[in-house]
Amino acid sequence: MKRILITGKNSYVGNSFEKWLDNYPGEYSIDKLSLRDNSWKEKNFSSYDVILHVAGIAHVSSDPNKEELYYKVNRDLTVEVAKKAKIEGAKQFIFMSSIIVYGDSTSDRKVIDRNTVPKPSNFYGNSKLQAEEGIKNLESDNFKIVLIRPPMIYGRDSKGNYPKLAKAAQKLPVFPYVQNERSMLHIDNLSEFIRLMVDNKERGLFFPQNREFVKTSEMVKYIAEVHGKK
Repeated sequence: MKRILITGKNSYVGNSFEKWLDNYPGEYSIDKLSLRDNSWKEKNFSSYDVILHVAGIAHVSSDPNKEELYYKVNRDLTVEVAKKAKIEGAKQFIFMSSIIVYGDSTSDRKVIDRNTVPKPSNFYGNSKLQAEEGIKNLESDNFKIVLIRPPMIYGRDSKGNYPKLAKAAQKLPVFPYVQNERSMLHIDNLSEFIRLMVDNKERGLFFPQNREFVKTSEMVKYIAEVHGKK
């Protein structure tokens, strides 16, 4: 049985992953740990095979007063947890970064691969990128690091931009026709992807996403139709 510690007790990704593993009874043991105060530092990581680090500030803010907090939580805390995990003998550290490290989406399809150069356009993206850079040099043969840069995540009870679009689709009679193409990722697909990272003892940088690209305006249209709206 693989033992997994999820940092972030109220994380949508973490809670969804824990629920997903109910499909594999007896194969995984899950614990969750809040990082909201310093009590987490007393937790012994030595019994865990994997640390899934999903704790952090997850959405873009333009408030300059919050910039320091983003770097403290998304960068500094990530590096501190990773260092503790390595020292205490965890075998794998999985960090939930974000596709936002590449900057804002554009009107054109922007195909991203491992050769695409990150260009954060805000301190949220930059804090995630600096966290990646801060933990990469901790990797060794006995401490594997997985960096995941997912696009917009959606699914039942999801947070962030998707529920905002869904709410708009149900209330607005008019929505701009946007000629964009963006990648998305269903939470179940992400959960299964993380499980495979654990089972295969992977390391490296990954870009999981649905096969199909989506136009924002078409997505809003389909959501409206499901709810009987035009």
